[in-house]
Amino acid sequence: MTGAPLLSVEGVFKYFGGVHAVDGVSFTLQPGRVTALIGPNGAGKSTLFALIAGQYVPDRGRLLFAGRDGSREMGRLSAAQRCALGIARTFQTAQAFGTLTALENVQLAHAAHARRTLNAWRPLAQDHAAQAQSLLVRVGLGGQAARAAADMPYADLKRLELAIALAAAPRLLLMDEPTAGMAPAERFALMDLVRALSAESRLTVLFTEHSMDVVFGYAERLLVLSRGKLIADGAPEAVRRDPVAQAAYFGDAA
Repeated sequence: MTGAPLLSVEGVFKYFGGVHAVDGVSFTLQPGRVTALIGPNGAGKSTLFALIAGQYVPDRGRLLFAGRDGSREMGRLSAAQRCALGIARTFQTAQAFGTLTALENVQLAHAAHARRTLNAWRPLAQDHAAQAQSLLVRVGLGGQAARAAADMPYADLKRLELAIALAAAPRLLLMDEPTAGMAPAERFALMDLVRALSAESRLTVLFTEHSMDVVFGYAERLLVLSRGKLIADGAPEAVRRDPVAQAAYFGDAA
């Protein structure tokens, strides 16, 4: 890999009592690459994601992000501050306002990114409508702008959540189990879209995933956690053959 990393995780620890949920993890992410973070249950994936996104503060170590205004240590920045730097995330269970339409959900995300306070006397339809519609088209929901999020099929709701995340114009997108609960064809369609977005705009993607067909079909690089430690890091096929990763995660299926 060449060039300055977008994200640097340097010797990061997170403790919960006597449990080392994240135990001295270090890695970097380069711009425009798609990386999968995998490991057995309890490996520390969710905690590490929360540390990068801003839900947790590291007990030791540093998180450096090369944002639009230069590299910045962000270990104690809030999730909102990190979003302003260029970090967005999606969740294992899709997050959207069910009573709002798809268009309104994305409009609100645009308004939040622009740090605008919506005028109670001004119809929401006048705020960021064009940008929101463009994003819905990009994720394949152009014809569902007027549909309430609560009425959307789950696969479409995951696409809507992606559009909401993209409204923040991120440079780094964190995706927690992006294809959980989806049928195989839906999983592949969503990840095809994510890969295309990454290639088009140099969007850096870090995702967790239990589905190995998604991991090996779409990740350019794998990070493997076990008991809070990073035990393997490399190209998918190299990691699949790694004896430490096999023993900790892949087992006989490797």
